[in-house]
Amino acid sequence: MRLLKKIDPLILIVIGSLLLAVIIPARGAAGEMLDVVNAVAIAVLFFLYGARLSAAETIAGLKNWRLHGVILLITFALYPLVSLLLQPLEALLGSGLFAGVVYLCLVPSTVNSSIVFTSIAGGNVPGAIVAASASNIAGVLLTPLLVLLLLDPTESGEVRLGTLRDIALQLLVPFVLGQLVHRWLGNFASSKHVKQYDRLVIGLVVYTALSRGIDQGIFGIVGVWELVGILALTVVMVVGMLFVTLWLGRLLRFDRGDRIAIQFCGTKKSLASGLPIASVMFPAASVGLLVLPLIVYHQVQLIICSWLASRYGREQEQPAEG
Repeated sequence: MRLLKKIDPLILIVIGSLLLAVIIPARGAAGEMLDVVNAVAIAVLFFLYGARLSAAETIAGLKNWRLHGVILLITFALYPLVSLLLQPLEALLGSGLFAGVVYLCLVPSTVNSSIVFTSIAGGNVPGAIVAASASNIAGVLLTPLLVLLLLDPTESGEVRLGTLRDIALQLLVPFVLGQLVHRWLGNFASSKHVKQYDRLVIGLVVYTALSRGIDQGIFGIVGVWELVGILALTVVMVVGMLFVTLWLGRLLRFDRGDRIAIQFCGTKKSLASGLPIASVMFPAASVGLLVLPLIVYHQVQLIICSWLASRYGREQEQPAEG
């Protein structure tokens, strides 16, 4: 019991969501309903973000071009370079799984979880909102171009522009509405109890993503040892890139809030964007194996970043003396 009290609630929420998805995954109509609930929950989350932030804070986030540029370079330049450096692993993983590793390096950053973690950690939330959204918008064009450059899809198609619509309806519109009511709801949205909603959304995202993978039978495609290998690789990738982005933020002399945004927006990879792009650019028969590394990476990044965000948050609440 003492051990459980020492573990941050966010970690317990993520692990609990993973276990629940494995035991009782949402399938069929329940899965479709969960997608709707997930979309509404994210929209409410961004309404609260808008209500918390003053107009001055939002404008400052929009003007931080250095932050946005660094995050875009990490997402669409540094990660593809990492995929090239990992080329020797193709012999161990096989061409199909290794193509999935390359693909996860090419997709844009997550939006909702990157911003939630930045918020929990006490980072630059307005900057993270702009940077993560810009990454997803840029990914509509850059991810397919990188796929054509580094992979060889046997079938290709036009990339869906529904991502832009989803960003507008789930993120931008609720955020703007929240900004409009900041004067009246700012204190309420910033209260400690309301901020617990951030953690609940992370749990919902974890459960939804893993349920989708289980429903599609993705974990039955490969053997246990191959799955263990992918798990180990993704842990090394997440931890390694968190260190690299921390070092880069310090090297470029960003302040604490921006360094946190760089870490969480720069290292995250979007399953929500990666799945539809893969389904358009690759044959249906190969999509399951291709996105398996991305699914595993998605879960790993949520667990590790949950711990790191909570640690940063505690450091901010209880600054060291002296």
